[in-house]
Amino acid sequence: MSPHRTGLRRAHRFVAGGVPLAVIAALMAAGPAVGAGGRESGAHVVRTATLGDIPLGAFSNALLPGTVADDRGVDLGGIGSDIYPASRKGEFWTVTDRGPNGQIKIDGTKRRTFPVPGFDPAIVKIRVSGGCVRVLDSIPVTTAAGKPVTGLPNQKGRDEAPYSYDARTPVSYDPNGLDTEGIVRAADGSFWLVDEYGPSLVHVSARGKVLTRYVPEGLGLTGTGYPVVEALPSVLLHRKINRGFEGLAQLPGGDLVLAVQSPLSLPDTDAGEASRTTRLVRFSPWKKAVTAEYAYRFDSVNVVDPSEDDTSELKISSVVAVGGNRLLVEERTDKAARLHLVRLDRSADILGGPWDHDTTSPSLEQLDDPAASGVPVLAKKLVVDLGTVAGVPGKIEGIARVDHDTLALVNDNDFGMTDGEGAFDGRGRLVDSGVETSVVYVRLRHAI
Repeated sequence: MSPHRTGLRRAHRFVAGGVPLAVIAALMAAGPAVGAGGRESGAHVVRTATLGDIPLGAFSNALLPGTVADDRGVDLGGIGSDIYPASRKGEFWTVTDRGPNGQIKIDGTKRRTFPVPGFDPAIVKIRVSGGCVRVLDSIPVTTAAGKPVTGLPNQKGRDEAPYSYDARTPVSYDPNGLDTEGIVRAADGSFWLVDEYGPSLVHVSARGKVLTRYVPEGLGLTGTGYPVVEALPSVLLHRKINRGFEGLAQLPGGDLVLAVQSPLSLPDTDAGEASRTTRLVRFSPWKKAVTAEYAYRFDSVNVVDPSEDDTSELKISSVVAVGGNRLLVEERTDKAARLHLVRLDRSADILGGPWDHDTTSPSLEQLDDPAASGVPVLAKKLVVDLGTVAGVPGKIEGIARVDHDTLALVNDNDFGMTDGEGAFDGRGRLVDSGVETSVVYVRLRHAI
């Protein structure tokens, strides 16, 4: 048996059968609610379950021994990057993001910190049981040789420079690194993930090995321990830093839909920050190619979140297939979210047109009213405003359909980290934010 498979067996024992009593005792109550009421939408929370404290070092080293020398007091978190139904009721596949990270300002410039640089993104299978989220299995995402991909940035000059927990010491870039987000499971047991760095679509084996990473044409990523294929439109090279692909859905026929989290920085950062138009991309696993692209228009930021006036805070964090070519799309800020239903009509396809050329002026992102300029923007219908539903935590990043009128939501707790110098104490140990990972079931007023 390979060391990689041995590590998986150890991980399974740790999280499913041999969790220390102190960890079990630490299972906590649900996170704080955002908003109040819920009568306006008719939706309401019917269940809340919370992940207990599992030390990140123990979790990571059970998967891949020796990867984390010091977890700085951080617990397993970040598994709320997405959620996808498993075969049994109450069980789901989730995925972590790139790991604990934050920002600290040094000499007036923000630096991106990676307090646990050895952390390796993982696919985590969970069960919602009563008020607890229990980890059933975990699969590390690795290179073809079984080495950790890590969550570190790939390319100097394109990605944020990585630093130590206190932002004082540079950390090495890693071309293998993935900032994993959305997850779906294919019929053959393999997984599809999306990544924010490339942005990229990543095909992963049932055991976590990266089979292929699909990136935009012209990215020029080299030095990886797995195959990289430039199969996505080059216009995606203009993704905003830390805002690449975040949502991923699998349509009934098997096609994948990838959501760009925020508008592209096209032609520049200012245009992207002010824009309310982002993009969805359709990918065929059989053709191994993008087959369609769609323009998606956010609502005004103060409609999504009445407490927010900064348009750049708008994001898509989750897309969910609900039959045919229909998708549930989450528009959010960190404090509020609204879910819309859209249909991916052929007539709305903009792939290969002028909006895929970065020389088109004005760009799609610069149009005040894309529809008035002839762009076939996807029509949408509001399903629920989660900001009006009591008991829904902030920063919902994953949504799964439980049945015809019930959704499972999961939040990203950022591994309990906050930004700024106060994130760690004088000994370099985490000052936990107190935000836990919670899975919340919401029953809708109408079936979808």
